[in-house]
Amino acid sequence: MKKISRALFINFGGIGDEILFLPTLKSFKTKYPEAHITLALEPRSKSIKNLSSLIDDVLLIDVKSKNKYFELIKLIFKARIGKYDIVFSSGGNKLISILLFLTGIKQRYGFDTGKLSQLLLTKSCPLIKNRYASEMYHALVQPITNDFAQIPEIKIDEAIEIEPNSVVIHPGVSKMSVSKNMVKTYSPEKWTDLIKQLLNKGKKVYLAGGPDDKDYIQAITANFDENTDNFINYYGKTKNIMDLAKLIASKEALVCCDSAPMHIGIGVNTKVLAIFGPTDEKKLIPQNEKFIAVKNTSCSCRPCLWDKRNTTCSALTCLEIPIDEILKQL
Repeated sequence: MKKISRALFINFGGIGDEILFLPTLKSFKTKYPEAHITLALEPRSKSIKNLSSLIDDVLLIDVKSKNKYFELIKLIFKARIGKYDIVFSSGGNKLISILLFLTGIKQRYGFDTGKLSQLLLTKSCPLIKNRYASEMYHALVQPITNDFAQIPEIKIDEAIEIEPNSVVIHPGVSKMSVSKNMVKTYSPEKWTDLIKQLLNKGKKVYLAGGPDDKDYIQAITANFDENTDNFINYYGKTKNIMDLAKLIASKEALVCCDSAPMHIGIGVNTKVLAIFGPTDEKKLIPQNEKFIAVKNTSCSCRPCLWDKRNTTCSALTCLEIPIDEILKQL
């Protein structure tokens, strides 16, 4: 393959999806260290650039907006004038191959979605959904590199000292998920119970959260004296995603649900205990003894979200996970 100077990667989704995409970028960068990488992504995920030095530029394409077709035309236009040598797209839609063809970029890599992708792409790569998402994405660059980075890495450009006996709690509430009736986290009452038991065991607990977690955080902190030495309400103190990464990296463990903070915890190599209710841990957390999926093993109908249904059920039996399971792992 001739010299690659400029590469365009397209990966739409939330910040968690972008973190899961980092190993793909890393393997490409290992093969082509001088290549300039542009990542086309949704505006809600633009902060990924602050978590990785692999990305030189971002191209914001709001595919969730009412003007999504205009946004896709904008992507084609930007790609055509960007003088890219190669393009990769993680999309599983059958029309992605047409989109890549219209960019005019000569080398086009995407997932095999049928005869159209085989005709229009330089290489149509196998789309195997039933595995860790980072591995699924990595198939895009496998034809051009033997390097295989599996677990995302988030680089923090300062020395981090790990505080002994410390735990970060992050409820990981997403208002978008809640509005679409996709419940993936404990209730505030259950988070409160977990924190109390951790404090009783002598742990130092940091409660963190983003704007979507505000109501949960208030419901939890109402049950605690915030002047205690071992309970620190850290809500509002992480001003950006890198602040959150530094907080998680400086503690012994993170307890969260299937959420962006979980992927950040994995990226900074902190011990992660992630509550998995309706979603499939095999696709979202690597097989590694440091990253643990805590689940209700007696719930026969899980995982269901996205594969079997688009919302969670009213029973939420899958989230009836005893706190003792978390305490045992800690």
